[in-house]
Amino acid sequence: MTTNYEVRPKAKLPVIDVEAELRRFEEEERKRLGLDQQTDQWLEEMAGLTFTKSERSKITMLIGGLTLAHDFLIEGGLKGVGYNVQMLDAPNNAALQFGKEFGNRGQCNPTYFTVGNLIQYLTILRDKFGMTSEEIVKKYVFLTAGACGPCRFGMYVTEYRKALRDAGFDGFRVMLFQQTGGLKQATGEASGLEMNPTFFWAIIKGIVVGDVLNAIGYRLRPYELTAGDTDRAIEQAKKICYEAMEKRTNILAALWSCKPLFEAVKVDKTLPKPKVSIIGEFWAMTTEGDGNYQLQRFLESEGAEADIQLVTAWILYTIWEARRDTIERKDLKAQDTAKFGLGGLGTFGAMKKILAVTAADKLVRVLFHTFAYTGGLYGYHLPDMDVIAQISHEYYNNDLRGGEGHMEVGKLIMNVTHAKAHMTLSVKPFGCMPSAGVSDGVQSAITEKYPGTIFCPVETSGDGRVNFYSRVQMYLFKAKQAALAEYERVLEEKGLTREQIQAFLDATPRFASPLHKAPHRHAGSAADLAAEVASHITQTRWERLRDRLSVTARKSQELAQKSPHMVIKMVKAAAENAPAVTERVKQDILAFTEEKKAARRARAQKKDSNPVVADAAE
Repeated sequence: MTTNYEVRPKAKLPVIDVEAELRRFEEEERKRLGLDQQTDQWLEEMAGLTFTKSERSKITMLIGGLTLAHDFLIEGGLKGVGYNVQMLDAPNNAALQFGKEFGNRGQCNPTYFTVGNLIQYLTILRDKFGMTSEEIVKKYVFLTAGACGPCRFGMYVTEYRKALRDAGFDGFRVMLFQQTGGLKQATGEASGLEMNPTFFWAIIKGIVVGDVLNAIGYRLRPYELTAGDTDRAIEQAKKICYEAMEKRTNILAALWSCKPLFEAVKVDKTLPKPKVSIIGEFWAMTTEGDGNYQLQRFLESEGAEADIQLVTAWILYTIWEARRDTIERKDLKAQDTAKFGLGGLGTFGAMKKILAVTAADKLVRVLFHTFAYTGGLYGYHLPDMDVIAQISHEYYNNDLRGGEGHMEVGKLIMNVTHAKAHMTLSVKPFGCMPSAGVSDGVQSAITEKYPGTIFCPVETSGDGRVNFYSRVQMYLFKAKQAALAEYERVLEEKGLTREQIQAFLDATPRFASPLHKAPHRHAGSAADLAAEVASHITQTRWERLRDRLSVTARKSQELAQKSPHMVIKMVKAAAENAPAVTERVKQDILAFTEEKKAARRARAQKKDSNPVVADAAE
């Protein structure tokens, strides 16, 4: 049986304009929800406020956020370039309460402390000295740094404005470094805060000199024979450098004149003390107030030597970030149109930027060591950021940013493998997202790989001082045992006693100087000094010379043995990369040629479109 099927013509589906349908749907929904009316959007009136040049003489800039030495010296530097400046004191628990009262909930300690510290100062001006809120808003501004990223630091300026408004200082000006450069007022008058080389040079001098004085203080204070001698010397040195920066005289001469103050401090560096490296969240490890429970002074009171992180090291890290990001993006060329992209820098823009940031790294190091040597900070080595990145990358990706990034991991590994400290203490605010993830997570893998590592992660919350101190003391007990064992081991290896070393130091002022720094061999300063002077006690001058020549010859032989292999390795690597390098150079040359042609065409079109101007120019 045959069945016949009727074949009907294909039905045509209607063609729908999806975009038009979506627009129609959106309009209908807006109308249904009452969102189709014109509304005025809320605008943050306190954002972008600054002051004019004509107001500069009547405005006082408030600064704070680093150590007391840094803030004090930066105040002097900015006064020297024509600003009225007042540093804020280190944040205390009263500032914390102000921050919690007027700030948002769920913020980290640095937010509460720094925001509260500003509000506390303004409240004192109002309630104690009788100034009105309007006078304060008119006569004061607060200058701070800004940033972005996963950390709450990127929202600090918003927190400042919210808390200031709620505290009764609506309209108070909070100014960011990156916000103020080149600003113009609505009237057309230039901003009173000129972000020029003179301004930044004053800040850089304050940072570097502050680093030098702080580092000297933490070297001397644990070993001083008379309590308070180091603090008195540091205070005098700060005043000398402040005056030089305020009067814009030679800062190196000022630092040089401070050396006798430090050399007058009597010390006993034969005492074996545990060296504690303080790492962690930047503000928590830098502040010297209640924000970290005066951690540095607490460690010294417990018989330890605090190894602090300098602000200069943070500057080097930011330079490393810029170089790393440029290298990662260099092949994108014109396609890199992001906010901080390289697309507008031309064919060789990436190369120029890499050279510029590399030069900046060298310049910062030369500047620091010049200031350090002049002031008496001998033998201090700034961290090699490439080495830290390399050793930490296995555990923490170098491209993850926020907080100190991979530096915390790298510093812990360096402290263990290079005997830089007996104990590493990571301090961070309670709830700090980047630092807590590193210290409480990644660092556990490091301590497992390197048994015997004394690593103490602690958090600050503003009201947990007793628990904080108790936890640090437990780890510090182990560090003290390690320091003593290390010192006794060195004495046994060298066949010396502490009394012999002390007698040698009494007879040799050069080694007994408080500014003398023994070459690094061990974690503790006393062990380093014992290892250095041992040969001077047990050997004659000719025997020491013979040993040095022997060591030099051995190292030269090792280098000679390695050199052929190194050369072969370099040549092999160059041969392997040659095709890729050649292709990249060819592409760069072609792109550069196209850029030149495009520029010539643009000039020709401009000339043709405006012949009158062209003739006048000719």
